[in-house]
This record gives sequence, structure tokens and C-alpha cells, in this order.
Amino acid sequence: MKESRRTRRMQRHHKRNKTKASLNLVSLMDIFTILVFFLLVNSSDTQQLPNAKTISLPTSTADSFPQENLTIMISQQDIIIQGMKITTVSSILKDENRIINKLKKELEYRARKQGPLSKAEKKLGRPITIMGDRSIPYELLKKIMITCSQSGFPRISLAVIRKNEEKPT
Repeated sequence: MKESRRTRRMQRHHKRNKTKASLNLVSLMDIFTILVFFLLVNSSDTQQLPNAKTISLPTSTADSFPQENLTIMISQQDIIIQGMKITTVSSILKDENRIINKLKKELEYRARKQGPLSKAEKKLGRPITIMGDRSIPYELLKKIMITCSQSGFPRISLAVIRKNEEKPT
């Protein structure tokens, strides 16, 4: 039997539409890659201090948020600057000096690495944040603060956990 023109046309039409649609994943992956890089670059504006499980910070009702600057972490055992162990707490407490020499050398190195200060910054000095465990002795904190101010970091901030204030009703 001879096929009509219409039958052949319908067969071609059905043959063309039998192929399934496919997604072009390359362009979709490019979009997600750009999105990930955008989020990584813009996530650096957060105001969080480094997380240390060995340090439990004191609480405060302070209104100001921490700035990103050099951070000293003081645990029960060690003193750490930006993730690098400087010395142990026990050796500092045994030492009679008011200034911690290893810490002073590291801070002076970090100050040189940051470059020269502007005129306004010279008046105020370089900022530094101290994250100290709430149970460290005051004598240790005092030595660290003296060392910081002698090393060119007189703008000292102490890291605390912000306590929510309860408003009377």
C-alpha cells in the first residue's frame, strides 16, 4: 500500500519530536561557580572573631562590634597570635618580667609587616584584640597588655560575648 503525503509528513514530524530535550550543564555550572566566588569574596565582611573551643569568653553588654585586626588568643595553656603558638602560659607566669619577650618580638614583626602608619594612626597606635579565657589570671592579662602597648599596639580591645539586655516591661 502506498503511503499518502500526509502520512509521510506525520511520520517525519513524530520522528523529529521523539528526541528528548537535554540540558546544557556547562552554562549552569558556570553560573553556580560565579555565585560561589561572589559569596566567598563578600563573606569576609562578617564581624566574627576566630573560634577557639578552648577559650570561654566573658559576657558583656557592650554595644560596639569587633573590628578585624590582629588577634591574640589566650587559653589555659598557650598564647596564640593568628593561629601561631607563641609561648605557654605557665612559662609567662613563672617569669618575673613585666614584658613577654617572645610576644614582643612577634608583635614587632607583625607591625613591620603591616607597613608604616599614617599621621592619624600614629597618634592612636595600632589596634589589637585580646581573646582571653574568662578564668585566666589578671596578672597574665596585665603582662600581655603591657607587652602589646610597648610593641606599638596600644589600642587594645578585649573580646567578649555579647549578653542580651532584658528590657523591663
